[in-house]
Amino acid sequence: MEQPLYRPTLQDVLQAKKIIARYLLRTPLHYYASLSKLLGAEVYVKHENHQPIGAFKIRGGIYLLSQLSPEERNRGVITASSGNHGQSIAYASKLFGVRAIIVCPENANPDKMEAIKNMGAELLFHGREFDDSRIYAEQIAQEKGYRYIHAGDEPLLIAGVGTIHLEILEDLPDAEVIITPIGGGSGAAGACTVVKAINPAIRVIGVQAEQAPAVYLSWKEGREVIRPSMTSFEGLATRSPFKLPLGILRDFLDDFLVVSEEEIERAILILLEKTHNLVEGAGASPLAAALKIRESLIGKKVVLVMSGGNITLSGLRSLLIKHLK
Repeated sequence: MEQPLYRPTLQDVLQAKKIIARYLLRTPLHYYASLSKLLGAEVYVKHENHQPIGAFKIRGGIYLLSQLSPEERNRGVITASSGNHGQSIAYASKLFGVRAIIVCPENANPDKMEAIKNMGAELLFHGREFDDSRIYAEQIAQEKGYRYIHAGDEPLLIAGVGTIHLEILEDLPDAEVIITPIGGGSGAAGACTVVKAINPAIRVIGVQAEQAPAVYLSWKEGREVIRPSMTSFEGLATRSPFKLPLGILRDFLDDFLVVSEEEIERAILILLEKTHNLVEGAGASPLAAALKIRESLIGKKVVLVMSGGNITLSGLRSLLIKHLK
């Protein structure tokens, strides 16, 4: 019988914070009057797009690699990623002197692929979607003996990214709503782990692209749902849920929304205009969700997690042409 995965606790996240603080500066939590006026709420943005790799996942990568045994470091690590997770493992592997192999979909974001290569990791391309790459990476790990790093079912990753929400609650202890993107769910699971241990009254809301709703449907129906991903936003493009994050989300996530491609695109442009930050689709999805439930947020202190800023120049150009005719 398969043993249940260990769920990280607040104590695990506090331990992760001590390690991560040696390597990363805390990211800003900025209040934006223009977004507040738009939503009728007091709106803050947590700027994980300001991380060295432009995304929140670096926290989990650093913490996980820091905790590997000498034997695991000597074996080297392998993982699958559509971009940001791969950058995280590549960055951390360089930091700790560990060989890293990243398996990516064939159509992965070229900017992220170049960044991974520049950090010294080895790139392999396999399949059209993340899950194709994941299965291939698992096979190679078994054959070659590498330490396989799952993109979501790793307690250390969740503990690492949970430090985002320690920082949020240190800076804004009276926050009332936190809206966070969900691809595989590690970031939202980290949010639930921290927020529900410190102040259960704070509402944690997840958001996913409606063209990649596998985690949303699994959360809603109480069973694993696998759906093909049709979204163009790689940070949200997952066709099956991860067991560990999904279990945490089922128990603690207050609400879960889906937003359309067009709603995400408009949110990217609004954030560019109002905050002067470039943001990728996943990082813009919390604003898209907030606009969708604007009436329920009126008068509240709302935090939007800007999870990453790795939009390509061609992607940004397409958005500007499409929406600013």
